[in-house]
Amino acid sequence: MNPNPNRYFIINKPYKMVSQFVSPDKVNLLGDIDFDWPEGTHAIGRLDNNSEGLLILTTNKRVTKLLFESDTPHKRTYLVHVEKVVTPERLHQLQTGIEIRVKGGGYYITSPCEVEIVEKPNNLPKRAHEYREDLPSTWLTITLTEGKYHQIRKMVSSVYHHCKRLIRLSIEDLELGDLPPGGVKEIEEEEFFRKLKIENLGLPLSIFNFQFSIVNNPWPLSNPSAPSAPNRN
Repeated sequence: MNPNPNRYFIINKPYKMVSQFVSPDKVNLLGDIDFDWPEGTHAIGRLDNNSEGLLILTTNKRVTKLLFESDTPHKRTYLVHVEKVVTPERLHQLQTGIEIRVKGGGYYITSPCEVEIVEKPNNLPKRAHEYREDLPSTWLTITLTEGKYHQIRKMVSSVYHHCKRLIRLSIEDLELGDLPPGGVKEIEEEEFFRKLKIENLGLPLSIFNFQFSIVNNPWPLSNPSAPSAPNRN
């Protein structure tokens, strides 16, 4: 049995909190959430300061590569509140691909994605800074597999709509559900990988992690004086 099994969590990241435990800036951090995080916990697939919703945290260092750097794309669904009424023409533009500006000053055409106009959820938690309800606006769900920097905000801005609120609802079948802002839920390893649809190569995670550590550090574990293996990452 692995004496140090990996652990997996989801949280509902609150508005105005960065997806980090440490920052040189005076900001709200993940460590401010009232929870006893195990050593080595880190966020996967960050949300920016103004975004909310589903955020994965784990002690397993290979999840980022499996989830966001694999050849198999993984769907992420967001609830998006924008200013003004979205017309059918602009909805179609968002669905079929639109030009956005990316880092370095270049431009990129987004891949086709699922975009629907929806009603505002009745159970949506309020946040500290709310927009006026009497002004025209639209609620959308957007499901995509890409992850360019601030992609959704740039997409809606490209069709002349300001993003007022952005909440990640799910990654594949791993859902935020009714978890309140700042809430934490631990997920069992088998359920975590099954819901994220990550290929596990038929190996228990504890075995894979052991093999991974041997490949990257082939020196005998019982010999603490052996030199460290070179960093291949």
